[in-house]
Amino acid sequence: MSFVEYGDTIKDGDTAIVFLGHESMFPVKVQHGTVTQTKYGVIRHSTDLIGKKYGSKVTCSKGGWVFILHPTPELWTMNLPHRTQILYSTDISIITMMLELKPGSIVCESGTGSGSLSHALIRTVAPTGHLYTVEFHQQRAEKAQEEFREHGVEHLVTVTNQDVCKNGFGVSNIADAVFLDIPSPWEAIGHAKSALKAEGGRICSFSPCIEQVQRTCLAMEEYGFTEINTLEILLRVYNVRTISLQIPDLGKAAEDNSSAGFDSSNPSNQGSPCANLQQGTVQFKSGVPLREMVGHTGYLTFATKS
Repeated sequence: MSFVEYGDTIKDGDTAIVFLGHESMFPVKVQHGTVTQTKYGVIRHSTDLIGKKYGSKVTCSKGGWVFILHPTPELWTMNLPHRTQILYSTDISIITMMLELKPGSIVCESGTGSGSLSHALIRTVAPTGHLYTVEFHQQRAEKAQEEFREHGVEHLVTVTNQDVCKNGFGVSNIADAVFLDIPSPWEAIGHAKSALKAEGGRICSFSPCIEQVQRTCLAMEEYGFTEINTLEILLRVYNVRTISLQIPDLGKAAEDNSSAGFDSSNPSNQGSPCANLQQGTVQFKSGVPLREMVGHTGYLTFATKS
């Protein structure tokens, strides 16, 4: 099993996603002789998982069933154990596009955190690229290294435990892109410039506060970066539902035109909105935004090395 290569069957030691529903799923490490409890009953790894195909429908001990999915960076973002605040697919998608990443790219990242963005970057630059990720916190760096090894991507990533603002990324003039998600990114702009290739490399800084963005932009200008721009990505989700609205009173002329052009005895008109004229309302499908949704996550500042 690897997060960058699809495997057909579930093997001992794999990380799999147990899918109970769109709002209910969790990761599990497949181990011979182990069981996993769900609300639908027990899943026995030896008989229910190992040797089965990914995507299989597995019946639990109480008669309910779940799907076992192959892990992807998107599924891992939704299910990973949180050690820090993480980036979600909304921001990750624009980061990978605006940094112009592709297979073979060299990327520097700080900090690693929970590894949400790291997995997406690794999948994007595989199979010939590489990610150099720096984490200040020793335990988080060690846990990230362990996860990369379990997920079959350790050959594509180098994890370093150090302060990027003082010691940099440990590489020079090779990176196609640099990503910063640290409290004071302006202190690491000089090291980011040193890590980037001679010209044309891209940099992105993620900051939740506009004051951080201002100081980062000033530092980018000081170090000669160009094309500096800041984005805020806001996701608005719509539900498709049937809604009812009252038919407006448009006056006698509109009523005459409506009755002249509509024959209620014609069977082909029975299902049309005009069939509800007598009730004074009309029903139709419409997209309705959610009452509550995720608002501001952070500002993404991009620039190019001149």
